[in-house]
Amino acid sequence: MMSKKSYELLKRLTEADAPSGREGAAAEIVRAEAERLGYEVTSDALGSVIAHKPGSGAKLMFDAHLDEIGVIASYADDNGFIRFGAVGGLNTSELPKKRVRFLNGVTGVIGSEEESFKDKPKLSKLYIDIGAKDKADAADKVKTGDMAVFDGPFDSDGCRVVSKALDDRAGCFILLCAMERIKSSENDLWFVFSAQEEVGLRGAKTAAFSIMPDYAVAVDVTDTGDTPGCPPMAVKLGDGAAIKIMDRSVVCDTEVIERLIGTAEKNGIKYQREIMADGGTDTGAIALTGAGVKAGAVSLPVRYVHSPSELASVVDIEACAELIAAVCAEKWDR
Repeated sequence: MMSKKSYELLKRLTEADAPSGREGAAAEIVRAEAERLGYEVTSDALGSVIAHKPGSGAKLMFDAHLDEIGVIASYADDNGFIRFGAVGGLNTSELPKKRVRFLNGVTGVIGSEEESFKDKPKLSKLYIDIGAKDKADAADKVKTGDMAVFDGPFDSDGCRVVSKALDDRAGCFILLCAMERIKSSENDLWFVFSAQEEVGLRGAKTAAFSIMPDYAVAVDVTDTGDTPGCPPMAVKLGDGAAIKIMDRSVVCDTEVIERLIGTAEKNGIKYQREIMADGGTDTGAIALTGAGVKAGAVSLPVRYVHSPSELASVVDIEACAELIAAVCAEKWDR
């Protein structure tokens, strides 16, 4: 099970406020941890953090994204309410009465012009109430272009964790855990903590272009099919690492899928197969880089994705980290 030190690292990662394009707070934590582990660490122009462990064998790239979804202030209306746009995929029907925190520390509550609605409200019908008395007061506190994230504290009972930004700080945590467990590897290992996934898989694409790996594995979250009334899906909380077969952005490479499954079975690591009907991950962008990359993904089952209260199993987190570390120890052909 996870140590107290591990919980503290995951807590720090999820509580960092780092929406797309403003990943600095999370990047600083990742950089410090990767350097502590003895990796060569650089950053690229988009803000992705890249950790390298040189080897003479096949070039393997592992990716998890730093950014989280958020909102961006568009303007303050005459009554001091902040109108906003989306940074990443927001379900507007779930936003009213949620708390958000701007990167400058100002907090607010999302309100709606409609008390109730049958369909998803338009963003133009939503606002953020920061307690301002008028437009001038609001403008002193929040400027056009300021970003905010959900206010969702970290909580754990030792078996499950609940927090904002498990998508995809849990993936970043999994990579760091795997990096610490790697004792030796013939492969040339690259660990990318990418920027701007939530707004178009951007950081993974540029990082993959600079690395041009032989193989790549993205680590991100996936939905589950085990809550009342949810869309049917094979993935369940607590059933281990989810090895992706396909999603809307990619059909994963057969060789990578077989390697992931074979490694899990050889090492007795709990795993399940995943097909995600809605959404995509960095896997899709990496696969289409250059002349193409053999790419796959390991997914962490998470309930209530893109909310302030994403929920994951510690068993699944451990299985994902163990699988990535074991994959790194395997010899891959160039």
